[in-house]
Amino acid sequence: MSAATTSFARRGVLGRLSALAAARETGIFLALVLVLVVTTAKSPSFLFSADGFRDLLLTPSTLVLIAVGQAIVIITRNVDLSVGSIIGLTAYLTGVLFKYNPGLPIPVVMLLAVLFGAGLGLVNGVLVSVAKVPSLVITLGTLYAYRGINVVWTGSNRINASDMPRDFLAIGTAKLWVLPVITLIAVVVLVIAALVLRSSRSGRELYAIGSDPDAAHLYGLKVGRRVLWAFVASGTLAGLAGVLYTARYGTVDSQAGYGLELQAVGAAVIGGVAIFGGSGSVGGAALGAVLLLTINRALPVLGIPDFWQGAVVGVLIIAAIILDRLLALRQARKLTVMEDSAA
Repeated sequence: MSAATTSFARRGVLGRLSALAAARETGIFLALVLVLVVTTAKSPSFLFSADGFRDLLLTPSTLVLIAVGQAIVIITRNVDLSVGSIIGLTAYLTGVLFKYNPGLPIPVVMLLAVLFGAGLGLVNGVLVSVAKVPSLVITLGTLYAYRGINVVWTGSNRINASDMPRDFLAIGTAKLWVLPVITLIAVVVLVIAALVLRSSRSGRELYAIGSDPDAAHLYGLKVGRRVLWAFVASGTLAGLAGVLYTARYGTVDSQAGYGLELQAVGAAVIGGVAIFGGSGSVGGAALGAVLLLTINRALPVLGIPDFWQGAVVGVLIIAAIILDRLLALRQARKLTVMEDSAA
């Protein structure tokens, strides 16, 4: 190999390492490692125990699913605040189908619940893309509407573990090697979503729409259709999360999924998905979800009162938004300098 080839290869490796070091996901991963190290130093069982390691992988899995869906929507410069309510409805539907239709195969019940979640996402998508109503307004409304339907439907009833098949409940505790099955499902969904956004034309168009919806429309992109399907994807993943929620906890009432919509938005924003759309990754959103719930588990171990847990999460979200804004301004200044130099 010639000296020039070696030098070129070295520059390529250094360039990739530099890009990796500058990536937002790298900072989130390092923050996660820091939380784990500090907490494990105080309480080794936090990580170095069978239950601690299992919880580290299992607890964030449901949030990872809805954070991925939320990231897809936010990339298009929208937001879906209804995902927590969708989880509640699909979780209860799953339990009801098992309770009153004991002969239904488990895959059929799971598929029906996921399709139900997709239908609820479709309602959001139609109202946003066709009726041209801001997504914040629409999904805030459907958050309360879906939750209200759930409360009326559920009433004072509750689905218990005894109402569901053991094989279905086993999904919530089953492992493949050392990894929980629910975690593996979340990882598979994450990989598929990442490949679609990175490698497919439709995925790249979502970024273009989020960067400048008007320009995307003038360019000929089907903005309304892409936004609609982003909401369908979010509803589908929330439906899947509702099914897995039921399998893991074994009990479902009217409060299932309550508050998860804000955690999903927080995970996506902390993970580097720009709240103004057009940038970010589902991988970052997933890391944000893991970091968020790991911090929630770590703070009590570190002796920090529950009162401060919400405050810490809020500070992280604010810091992420400020960082996004600073990076956007820095990029704008660079473009201005380049245009002035070209002139």
